[in-house]
Order: sequence, then C-alpha cells, then structure tokens
Amino acid sequence: MTDLNASAPHIHEACTYDDLVDWGPQPDALEGASHSTGRLLYKGPNNSPESGIWVCTPGRWRISVPRDEFCHFVSGRAQYRSDDGEVIYVTAGTCVLFTAGWEGEAEIFETIRNIYMLS
Repeated sequence: MTDLNASAPHIHEACTYDDLVDWGPQPDALEGASHSTGRLLYKGPNNSPESGIWVCTPGRWRISVPRDEFCHFVSGRAQYRSDDGEVIYVTAGTCVLFTAGWEGEAEIFETIRNIYMLS
C-alpha cells in the first residue's frame, strides 16, 4: 500500500515503485542525456524538508547541492567528484550525505534509484 496523503506519507516497495513522474532532462549536462523521473513523498513549508524517490539515467553533469541532502542509493552505479577531486562511488546500498554547498560532477554509469531527503 502507498498513501502519499496520509498523516505519515509512505511508499511501499520504494525500491521498485514505478508510478513515477517525468522530471525531465538533467540540467547542466556535460556528456550524455541523463533524464530524471521520480515521486515526491513529502514537501514541507518553504520546501523543507523534502523527501522522495529519484531515478536518473546515464550521463554526466555539474551538480551544486543547495541544501543538506541525504541519499540512499538502492540501485544503479555512479560516481560523484567534488571540485576538490574527492570521488564518491555509489552502488546499491550506498548512503551519502551531501552537505549544502557541495559542488562537483555527477556521472551515472547505470541508471540509479535514490531515496532522498533534503533539509
């Protein structure tokens, strides 16, 4: 069961949930044509907190994180390279906390699915 309007919104089987919305092409593309889909679970006042499912196809682009963002990757394979050269590899089961202001590049090798929360 999934109920996005409940007092505690929830999505069952979020790792395979397929009632996703087209969120369009990934902006700031450097290579490829990454495309995003997803489902918003909750968005609070002034857009904080925000939580949901994000799915993105392969490609590479610039990324600038505006707010703290916790990501739990449940499928796919990618890397994030910070502007100072640090590389974070992600696969199914990886959790990452990108702090506000983190900047660099994202490169998706195999379509990723990410359960996220922005605060």
